Amino acid sequence: MNINFDFITELALGVGFQILLLIIAYAIANPLGKKFISSLLHKSTKKQNISEARVLTLEKLLVNSFSYVLLFIFIVMLFGVFDLDIGPLIASAGVIGLAIGFGAQGLVSDIVTGFFILLEKQIEVGEYITTAGYDGIVEEVGLRTTKIRSFDGTLNFVPNRQMEGVSNHSRGTMRALVDIGISYDDDIDHAMTVLQSVCDQFSKDERFEEGPNVLGVLQLGDSDVVLRVIGQTKNMEQWGAERDMRKAIKEAFDQNGIEIPFPQQVTHLKKDS
Repeated sequence: MNINFDFITELALGVGFQILLLIIAYAIANPLGKKFISSLLHKSTKKQNISEARVLTLEKLLVNSFSYVLLFIFIVMLFGVFDLDIGPLIASAGVIGLAIGFGAQGLVSDIVTGFFILLEKQIEVGEYITTAGYDGIVEEVGLRTTKIRSFDGTLNFVPNRQMEGVSNHSRGTMRALVDIGISYDDDIDHAMTVLQSVCDQFSKDERFEEGPNVLGVLQLGDSDVVLRVIGQTKNMEQWGAERDMRKAIKEAFDQNGIEIPFPQQVTHLKKDS
């Protein structure tokens, strides 16, 4: 049996060269295509006055879709290099896909739910949401999964079908709420007057859209009378405003001799006669 090594070598070099060119073309087309999509999307949406969060959401979705399509084209062309007919393979994949389709209902549900999330603009990239037991900032909205970054830095991949009852905290103004306790020995009206003076100072703070104002007595605790202050702030500014208000209230109470009590326990010792 004679083996034509020259033919095998020529065939291997030819196929190898085509595969190398295909890999180089894929490596070039992938980043260029993503950059083109991003540039085109930003230019087209700028004229339509679309929010930056919406642009980022669409950008990540289109870039992911482009990556899947480009990978599919790469695989098809790779089969072409080996002169393989991809038609029967696609037909076989269709039969196999039909066979496993009943086991992939979750995937279909993810895609359908993701489509409606995008269509209804329920959430967008950069927004603070609570859903499926997770609480954090949306980093990516896909057709199958949504990425949520928790405040401790954890990145959560949530299947779209599990995103039921989404709470979006980034639409409209937010509530800044501060509860502060005073001693039962202090004058409530005087304490509320001091609180309102602090609120008047913060009403000039650009973070506040409305208020803040003293709401009144919230509850009578075991060792304190709890007063509540409430106001409306710009989105995502409520936590910083609350921290600054607590500091200012503590300083104002110290200046006016108003005590912020701490839990105390009285123990009675019974002595046997």
